[in-house]
Amino acid sequence: MNGSSTITIENIPSGKYAVNILHDENKNGKIDKGFILPIEGIGFSNFQSIGLTNRPNFSKASFELKENKSINVKVIYM
Repeated sequence: MNGSSTITIENIPSGKYAVNILHDENKNGKIDKGFILPIEGIGFSNFQSIGLTNRPNFSKASFELKENKSINVKVIYM
């Protein structure tokens, strides 16, 4: 698909995980924020949108991994 990337991670033990993606546009190694929200693209498993009332945390972003699984993460630009 155009505008997408795929990453394969192998040999992960069963457990509870969450996925977080940062498009570090200026390559400074950190999440740059405006007033409160990030100004670079971010994405979390189980999230299609992010806002002041819909802030991600591990509990909401996590999933159980017991076998091979595909996770789609939407990178959101504020």
